[in-house]
Amino acid sequence: MRDAQPSTIFLSDYRVPDFLIDSTTLRFELGEDSSLVSSVLALRRNPDAKTSDAPLQLHGTELELISLSIDDRLLADSEWSQSGEQLTIANVPASFSLRCETRIRPQDNTSLEGLYKSSGMFCTQCEAEGFRKITYYLDRPDVMSVFSVEIIADQSRYPVLLSNGNLTSKETLSDGRHKTIWQDPFPKPAYLFALVAGKLSVVEDQFVTTSGRRVDLRIYVEEKDLDKCDHAMLSLKNAMRWDEDVYGREYDLDIFNIVAVDDFNMGAMENKSLNIFNTSCVLAKPETTTDAGFQRVEGVVAHEYFHNWTGNRVTCRDWFQLSLKEGFTVFRDAAFSSDMGSPTVKRVEDVTLLRTAQFAEDAGPMAHPIRPDSFIEISNFYTVTVYEKGAEVVRMIHTLLGPELFRKGSDLYFERHDGQAVTCEDFVLAMEDASGIDLTQFRNWYSQAGTPQLVVSGSYDEQAQTYRLDVAQSCPATPGQAVKAPFHIPLAMALVGEAGQLPLQLADAPANTETADNTEMVLSVNEQTQSFVFTGVKEAPVPSLLRGFSAPVKLNFEYSRDQLLRLMRNDTDGFCRWDASQQLGLAEIKRAITNLATGKAVAPDPEYINACRELLDDTSLDGAMVALMLQLPSEAYLAEIIHPVDVHGIHQAREALRTALASALSGELHACYSRCESDEAYVPDAAQIARRSLKNTVLSYLMLLDDEQVVALAIGQFENSSNMTDRLAALNCLVNSNAEYKAKALQRFYQQWQHEPLVINQWFQVQAMCRLPGTLETVQGLMSHPAFEIRNPNKVRALIGAFCGQNGVNFHREDGAGYRFLADQVLVLNRSNPQIASRLLVPLTKWRKYLPAAQQLMRSELQRVLAEPELSSDVFEVVSKSLQEYQ
Repeated sequence: MRDAQPSTIFLSDYRVPDFLIDSTTLRFELGEDSSLVSSVLALRRNPDAKTSDAPLQLHGTELELISLSIDDRLLADSEWSQSGEQLTIANVPASFSLRCETRIRPQDNTSLEGLYKSSGMFCTQCEAEGFRKITYYLDRPDVMSVFSVEIIADQSRYPVLLSNGNLTSKETLSDGRHKTIWQDPFPKPAYLFALVAGKLSVVEDQFVTTSGRRVDLRIYVEEKDLDKCDHAMLSLKNAMRWDEDVYGREYDLDIFNIVAVDDFNMGAMENKSLNIFNTSCVLAKPETTTDAGFQRVEGVVAHEYFHNWTGNRVTCRDWFQLSLKEGFTVFRDAAFSSDMGSPTVKRVEDVTLLRTAQFAEDAGPMAHPIRPDSFIEISNFYTVTVYEKGAEVVRMIHTLLGPELFRKGSDLYFERHDGQAVTCEDFVLAMEDASGIDLTQFRNWYSQAGTPQLVVSGSYDEQAQTYRLDVAQSCPATPGQAVKAPFHIPLAMALVGEAGQLPLQLADAPANTETADNTEMVLSVNEQTQSFVFTGVKEAPVPSLLRGFSAPVKLNFEYSRDQLLRLMRNDTDGFCRWDASQQLGLAEIKRAITNLATGKAVAPDPEYINACRELLDDTSLDGAMVALMLQLPSEAYLAEIIHPVDVHGIHQAREALRTALASALSGELHACYSRCESDEAYVPDAAQIARRSLKNTVLSYLMLLDDEQVVALAIGQFENSSNMTDRLAALNCLVNSNAEYKAKALQRFYQQWQHEPLVINQWFQVQAMCRLPGTLETVQGLMSHPAFEIRNPNKVRALIGAFCGQNGVNFHREDGAGYRFLADQVLVLNRSNPQIASRLLVPLTKWRKYLPAAQQLMRSELQRVLAEPELSSDVFEVVSKSLQEYQ
């Protein structure tokens, strides 16, 4: 805990390590009260280091040091010293063997970093700096070592003992214990170390690689969860085949293990050959898991597997380069998920996350480039900027180079850097060298924070048959970066006429990328202002801009209502078609806000109603896409558009508009619901997911009509559905209604699923996100529920996180009670799990966006948190930066 202001670490201060570790031998004796860890490190001075007489400085925290020796000579206490997390040995040879014995207490480790216990099982989480809680080590990603690991534990309590690499020895000991020895032939940094010991059951399968090698696949879970592993196993095999086909990357060991853990700060961890997963990202079956849950399992399994090359075989030099592995891997898992399902729906979902969470981060006190310049606590930089915006930056390179040159660049990157710890610059350089395309200006995406804004205008000259696009780019100031250089922005576009897309020809030069029929282009926007003139345009077109969301920017083009309606009805680009529906919805919400403020009724534009009616009636369209287009812009997105944010005004206007649409489209909604009903066996494929998505979107509209027949429809769906997607959707509708049945529904749901923790998390979440008054009191009551455990991150996210982060109308209560509640929980978690505490704090950090009264209340709670005398560095960094301008 903090006894002084934590120090800031700067990218500019990076120095190569003074020492390297050629091999690491670990021995664990796992016990119920404590565990003994013995390490033997083969160390030598780094020939690339500038100093030849530097002391050895190892990282370690919360360790009880038993002994320390060099080349089998026990060191006296006077030969080493310790300060904070650093153990220093002043005089060491050029190369030597360091033996260290420590005692740790995993059962008391509530931070869930290092070695800890979850549901009676030992497991690890070492990224980013958890390994220093296991033994003294050079805990930095650019120190890579070959590991050999011996694990000894009670055989009856812990029959399964796992670590990285290959199992080379297994032995039963005479005292009731047993041991295993694991050797990983691939050098890795300490953050990729993993250990699991517990009473686990296993699901096994095999995968045959392109070269004909057989890989044993195993998923370890509690026995009760054996029936929930099939989807994860199928997803793993699909990901392995996809990585071979698309990237030419074959798996490199004979075994791949996954372990499901209930207490986990992250979604999953890509430890070499031993991936440790949050149970929510591996367990799935129709009765307990929603469609979104199935898709999450598929995406996360693929993500962690893809890390084998983008993160493990080639890792990051330092933690400032985190997006090197995470951005590239998120890009890869998004492409995989698109190929497995609906590419357009996947793209819209990714853009929605960017526009709400990531754009908000860019506009807030924690704004940072995808390669940050500094940090206090690295765990605070596992952010949507590093991951999601990082993926968008890789996607832009893919767009600028095209698929073939991008693949050539990735092949060169792997060839050059296999077995190395490298930088974002190394990745971009490989892409440049393979393609011959200059990405010098593009590098600004790595070093500059903030969301660029494009202001675009268009003009048509009927006589000359030309269409001109004028583009201006800018980027708002962010903390520490007042002035921004222009970005290199790929702007994918088309011109839409009455009968479809028009042929494109630039007056001066061809664009970087064209389709075969020359109706789409990618314009390189790399100056503050630019103009593009298209010739041979035979009619006044509507520009379809930022197709596929080709860059993570805010686009401002003054579309008329009729232009948006044309794009919504006819655009061939699914993203632009959806985006047009959102812009029309945004205009209707703004009009509703004005009407309510002046005492007028909310009446949607008839043309907008007709466009929605056409969507409902058109059975040829993708149902999932129709569902997305019918959903109005979320309150979170509206909070990024309308300033200052009047949470309650926005909520009331949006709900009034939804109710008016439901009333105007009642007949079409009923007909659509009936068409979507089906009794076929559940399959989580694109077609069924689309149908359920549309059906449940329609039901949420119909429930606004306060009609007894609709309530009966929701009750019937809740009681009779055999899959969790439909059942949970019906429960959500009932909880947000005045139906008397909702209390019974919540009770029945809990009684049926009380032995399934992941389902109960959904039960908590439904109640936490209820829009009706009194939800805060409901959440406070649920904090005392026997099924809630504040030390379990999944439950904290489901109840506290869902309420504070996704229930704006109740979190932003005018009396400030929601803010006080969040600050109280942050202070509690600060003492046990600082990572989770700092992430929960995010809703309060956006205080400057809201009305003055809310600002004052939110700021007061941040100041109360900052006044805590024993504040963790994780929480201190977030809260101090949030208040920085006012200190």
